[in-house]
Amino acid sequence: MTIAEIGRPRLRKEDAHLITGRSRYTDNMTLPGMLHLAMVRSPFAHARITSIDTSAAKSSPGVVAVFTGADLAAEQGSLPNVWPVTAEQKAPAFPSIAVDEVAFAGEVVACIVARSAAAARDAVELVDVSYDQLPVVLDLEEAFTDKVLAHSSLDSNLSATWVFDSGEAGTGKPIAEALENAEVLIERTFYQQRLIPAFMEPRSIVVDPTSEQITMWSSTQIPHILRLILALTLGLPESKLRVIAPDVGGGFGGKLTVIPEEFITLMAARRVGKPCKYTETRSESLQSGHHGRAQVQKVKLAATKDGIVTGLDIQLLADMGAYLGIIGSGIPILGAFMYNAIYKFPAYRLECNNLFTNKAWTGAYRGAGRPEATFAIERLMDELAVELGMDPLELRKKNWITHEEFPFTTVTGLEYDSGNYEAATAKALELFGYDELRAEQARRREANDPVQLGIGISTFTEMCGLAPSRVLGALSYAAGGWEHAQVRVLPTGNVEVVTGTSPHGQGHETAWSQLVADRLGVPFENVEVLHGDTQVSQRGLDTYGSRSLTVGGMAVLAAADKVIEKAKVLAAHMMEASEEDIEFTDGKFSVKGTDQSTAFGEVAFAAFSAHNLPEGFEPNLDSDATFDPQSFSFPHGTHLAAMEVDTETGQVSIRKYVCVDDVGVVVNPLIVEGQVHGGLAQGIAQALYEEAVHDDAGTLVTGSFVDYLVPGAPDLPHFTTARTETPSTTNQLGAKGVGEAGTIASTPAIVNGVLDAIRHLGVKDIKMPCTPARVWAALEEAKTTGDVQ
Repeated sequence: MTIAEIGRPRLRKEDAHLITGRSRYTDNMTLPGMLHLAMVRSPFAHARITSIDTSAAKSSPGVVAVFTGADLAAEQGSLPNVWPVTAEQKAPAFPSIAVDEVAFAGEVVACIVARSAAAARDAVELVDVSYDQLPVVLDLEEAFTDKVLAHSSLDSNLSATWVFDSGEAGTGKPIAEALENAEVLIERTFYQQRLIPAFMEPRSIVVDPTSEQITMWSSTQIPHILRLILALTLGLPESKLRVIAPDVGGGFGGKLTVIPEEFITLMAARRVGKPCKYTETRSESLQSGHHGRAQVQKVKLAATKDGIVTGLDIQLLADMGAYLGIIGSGIPILGAFMYNAIYKFPAYRLECNNLFTNKAWTGAYRGAGRPEATFAIERLMDELAVELGMDPLELRKKNWITHEEFPFTTVTGLEYDSGNYEAATAKALELFGYDELRAEQARRREANDPVQLGIGISTFTEMCGLAPSRVLGALSYAAGGWEHAQVRVLPTGNVEVVTGTSPHGQGHETAWSQLVADRLGVPFENVEVLHGDTQVSQRGLDTYGSRSLTVGGMAVLAAADKVIEKAKVLAAHMMEASEEDIEFTDGKFSVKGTDQSTAFGEVAFAAFSAHNLPEGFEPNLDSDATFDPQSFSFPHGTHLAAMEVDTETGQVSIRKYVCVDDVGVVVNPLIVEGQVHGGLAQGIAQALYEEAVHDDAGTLVTGSFVDYLVPGAPDLPHFTTARTETPSTTNQLGAKGVGEAGTIASTPAIVNGVLDAIRHLGVKDIKMPCTPARVWAALEEAKTTGDVQ
């Protein structure tokens, strides 16, 4: 019997070429006669464009053309938003090159096309743009007042107000009643700072317009969606446009968008009739690529005196930036269904106000709405525990859904299909040494040790597998949530898998090979996975939202099952048996009750040769499948962080970090470990390191990695990771998503730990990131007032 591939820690197929320099990123490409683009960007966050003089740039050596917004106004259209969260949503036009007004520093105002990248960059300095500066609005709470408008064409900064009320929805009790009758009421304001998806590979685009079909290579997460949006916006036949996502060096949601530069490169290539390349600099990536998070959360939690939660009210201000990105308006709505987390809230209300500011637009960033929600509720549970003088873990246990209660319908109407929070927590506590660390914490406090110890807790769940198409339709999202796959059987019995998901580091080539190897009984090495090219993979909805395995992988399995059913017909014919008597195990078709069998490869060659086929049988075993999930999947876990805080310097360090995640059935443990580690790094980075900072004029002052602090290996501890397993019931494999879990859970664990270390010294809150300067300032303020710093 062959060894099962599912659950086997296979080394990734992809790594051989990725780590030996044989990968092919977009910027590696050189085409005959290729020209290069550079962008002229506004230095002002809000201004009218009064004139643009491009004459000097046009006469610069090597320059072929210069395009302004006025030059392209008739064809460029507006970058779309496909998620109008309300019928009244306001959205200013979003041209790829600004025509009359700029709304954030870094917005493109002209494009240089030149024979070399250096010549294009040099000519940028020769474009003379005159501006009339306008007032800027940068602060979300100020934006809500409309005293300063981010767009002169709008009468308000409010794009949309979206409300969920459990009383009105019939999924719970009215929130007003819960707040009014609360024995304990916790009210807090939390700030989610702006983050920048600092992917390894800056975005890059190459467009070749020289053949009948235009080909675009782009460092994107969404080649299929990009092709559709480009075709619709620019009026191109979709069949005349091919989009390829080659090796993509990370995305984290930052490449889950369509960007102005993709439109500009395509339009410029068509205008000059030659291949064109644009690759952004790192500073351009930080300045003008979309950002993430950026919310103000005004929260109220109602509870009884013995710690039973009775209601949760969220007033959310969400920063859209200057424009609505492709799905930016819907990101806070994704989080809206997860503020209740793993807890049995009887009443819940969320009001989300999407606001414009004069900053780069926001969109998906790893976790997309769910980290923000998890942070708020896990911070609140700690705040309630402090208020009641309870152990924070005991408080959580009082309120979470027990394993006997699954499936459980939450106050938002979502049905959690499976989970066991008790098992994950018990395992985490054992690995962490919770009681021993609490005892050490008490000793340090008693001794007034200058380095205090805190314990941070985060018990979380999230919704993955974005998403059932009917649910997305109910939320006014323009597309569906299905995924497509094809399994092609070659004459030799080797297999090609064509997937609509488009990886950028997730390991699809390895995991999909394992799925198909198990299903068809072929060697792992004999499975080839093809992806990221709209001409090879003609249908797909790409990769984001931890949907790859739970949606894309299910499409692969469904296609493989169709191959087996098709092959059974031919195998029965070959062995002169009834189809009902054919069994398939370990890559062999056999006749029940006999020793007669034929191998999968033999059936594949018989289909190819077509010498002796059943009547009406097509000479191939290839099969397609489209999978539309019936529900989300809900991974969960318990994360524990032991944090040390130097009260004399404000320095914070992670003494120990333990996480136990339940992601259902695991296909490849090594890939899961990698996803968890990467997710932890990004969640910890928000808690301690990363923040996009603008000056009063709206200029990004963290415009390079000198100022925008992305942690490296020396800044992070050894992680102790483990898993429990409660299979999902929403897909045949029992898998749940894992790509975002670490990011979602780790941020509140770290911040709760920092505060737990120094709360007894009078510190009640610290805005993220918890830098040494902020921690020290909070401690100093607490010495005299005890107020939040």
